[in-house]
Amino acid sequence: MLTQRQVQDARERTAAALAAAGIALTAGEIGAIEIADFGLGQLEEIGLQLVVYVNTERVCAKELVLFPNQTCAEHRHPPYPGSPGKEETFRVRAGRVYLHVDGAPTANPKARPARAELGVYTAAREIELGPGGQFTVPPDTRHWFQAGPDGAIVSEFSTQSRDDLDLFTDPEVSRATVVGP
Repeated sequence: MLTQRQVQDARERTAAALAAAGIALTAGEIGAIEIADFGLGQLEEIGLQLVVYVNTERVCAKELVLFPNQTCAEHRHPPYPGSPGKEETFRVRAGRVYLHVDGAPTANPKARPARAELGVYTAAREIELGPGGQFTVPPDTRHWFQAGPDGAIVSEFSTQSRDDLDLFTDPEVSRATVVGP
């Protein structure tokens, strides 16, 4: 569980990071910045900050902001009626991201996620992306990513986002963030 102060602080840090990268947001977008701690209450280590520009039945566009060394938990976007699942393209705007997808394991990966000792990160092919780097994750593919030591900003372009259908490898992860006093 996060406190209201933690959520507000994360929103302010996210807005500042986007502004520093030259990405302009409206006041409404700043107020709607989503803070995702995946129900673990460890936002600095495992979490994600999002700005959703559009999410229709056909297309979705977001900015993903990761704090230094913050990790987005491993998940996949499964098929659902009328769709093979979400396909997403990540394009790094600032910082460095270590994206992991299913595939042959990378020798000496740079990412070091919290909770790895629990075996909840199984996608072992590491793709290092810096500014301008881009990668498309096919539908129903396990993936997770971690920011480098300076954090990262990633533009996501995808088919429809159905967060309610995401399947996480870690059974303790929840997509909903609980905010207390």
